[in-house]
Amino acid sequence: MMNIKPQDYTKLSQVERRLLRYEYAKAQGGKCYHCGKLLNYNPTQGFMTDHPINWSLFPKGFLDYPVHLHHNHETGLTIGAVHAYCNAILFQHHGE
Repeated sequence: MMNIKPQDYTKLSQVERRLLRYEYAKAQGGKCYHCGKLLNYNPTQGFMTDHPINWSLFPKGFLDYPVHLHHNHETGLTIGAVHAYCNAILFQHHGE
């Protein structure tokens, strides 16, 4: 699907993360890697609300940026661009 080489999220600067997030979003056709909806869609209003989130698990400001760079927490390697809410679902409900 994508020709983006995964990078170690833990070693990227904020600027590098933003640029890579943009690359993933573009390669994904502007759609979330997790849910497949457009990244400008608000998943908290509709289909994703059946996944309750324990917001105390996440840092303050987690939702300040609507699109996140999803990465593997064991390897640190990037996976794709996701909605912030989908990122929370992936972490809390799927251990990603």
